[in-house]
Amino acid sequence: MTQEIAIDELQKIPDRIPVADTRTPAEFTRGHIPGAFNLPLFSNEERVRVGTTYKQQGREAAILLGFDLTGAKWSGFIRTALELAPEKRIAVHCWRGGMRSAAMAWALGLYGFDVYQVKGGYKSYRQWVFRQLKKPYSLLVIGGNTGSGKTKLLHELSTKGGQVVDLEDLAQHQGSSYGSLNRLVQPSQEQFENDLATRLSRLDPNRNIWIEDESRNVGRCLLPQPLWQQMQEAILFDLHVPLDQRVDALVNEYGALDKEFLVECTDRIRKRLGLEQAKQAVQAIREGRMADFIRIALVYYDKTYRKLLDSRSATRIFPIDLTTTEADLNAGLLIKTAQSIVERIDTTNA
Repeated sequence: MTQEIAIDELQKIPDRIPVADTRTPAEFTRGHIPGAFNLPLFSNEERVRVGTTYKQQGREAAILLGFDLTGAKWSGFIRTALELAPEKRIAVHCWRGGMRSAAMAWALGLYGFDVYQVKGGYKSYRQWVFRQLKKPYSLLVIGGNTGSGKTKLLHELSTKGGQVVDLEDLAQHQGSSYGSLNRLVQPSQEQFENDLATRLSRLDPNRNIWIEDESRNVGRCLLPQPLWQQMQEAILFDLHVPLDQRVDALVNEYGALDKEFLVECTDRIRKRLGLEQAKQAVQAIREGRMADFIRIALVYYDKTYRKLLDSRSATRIFPIDLTTTEADLNAGLLIKTAQSIVERIDTTNA
């Protein structure tokens, strides 16, 4: 049995069903519904052939070519669907809910699957993504100089029941020139937006959401303008951590990384560090003096953070002095401070 379903309805199904994306591998790689699997009707090259035939010879010729190309594939499609949806309940989509998903839905339905064909396809999903990114959220931003332990604190807030959006995890990047850690692979911009929208959709908009302060770019991923603007206008808690503690934390995080990787990343910000400072930083890396390297780099990153902080409204910035690196204790202090400040602001605005 096959039935159409809107993307909003699909997202609300409590026991999420497998979603089969019938677009090409290239389309899927560029961006897809989080958790979906690729069940491509055509290869990248075949899709081009069908599209060219459609333009030059018309719809019917393209359909015939499509059947020629997929004729021997149908049993494979069904076997793959059975592996990923053993209960024979599945959703399918293509780009606009057209012939590719309709053909797959027909074949799976014929075999006995309960098939949900997504109205409007992936295009309608992207529209859903933009709606999530434009919604208002009650954001609380965690700021502080590099090495202040913001990410660890964010994770601790999550364990304590707080609502959290970890932008660096979604972007697979730590935000600085060294942020790939020589191992992280970033998603495409489109996939970053998809993953971010999915994360936001699963949170209660009536409760506060903790998020780490970031520049507009997290590596190559660009924060969507509506969310970025909300972050700029939100309350920011500026963590003040002693320099020595920050250096120790960063040495633990970056000190074991490949030296050539660190040198390459330092070269990328040579002009911003200053030529002499960059030279000293590279020498410290090569000699294994990681604390010295970190201290040199922090001069630049601290200056950059303060510049970003100056662009915010001072009335929305609240400093918090931290004397320990214990995330559990710091999270408790932050929660208590935030509760007091938010209640005070709500009372003032009432």
